[in-house]
Amino acid sequence: MFDEYGIPRGAELGEPALPALHHFVYCSRASDGIDDAEVGRIVESAQRHNLASGITGVLVFGSGVFFQWIEGPAAPLQKLIASLYGDSRHYDIVSLDQSEEERERLYPNWDMERVGAEDIRLVLEDALESAENKNNVAALKRILKQLDSGPLNSLGRS
Repeated sequence: MFDEYGIPRGAELGEPALPALHHFVYCSRASDGIDDAEVGRIVESAQRHNLASGITGVLVFGSGVFFQWIEGPAAPLQKLIASLYGDSRHYDIVSLDQSEEERERLYPNWDMERVGAEDIRLVLEDALESAENKNNVAALKRILKQLDSGPLNSLGRS
């Protein structure tokens, strides 16, 4: 992102520096009663609210497990993260990654999109291998066990 002199790459050419984007990646287990219809409502609500806040991302849902990547400006993203932890529609929330980087958005045109769940197991197994917090390790094991209880449902984009 920066050259050896600390100048943002591209700045010397008159190109604007990349924005500082915060991102939050997590997984969780859906509470009882959360089905495809409810997940559709979650996505629709997120699309309305995220547009105004400058937040973009993806939501994966399958076999009762959520996986989400969200990115945007610091203040609105922190407010959204706080609301996620207070949302009774899911539990066993495991933060997989959270940081700030100067970069382009990964999902620039997705206020929130729902994508298929085919690769969630690999993502969660990767997270388990690098997890150090014992609570996260325990929650990731419970989430993977839940995935073992039935086939992943590929739900597609909403």
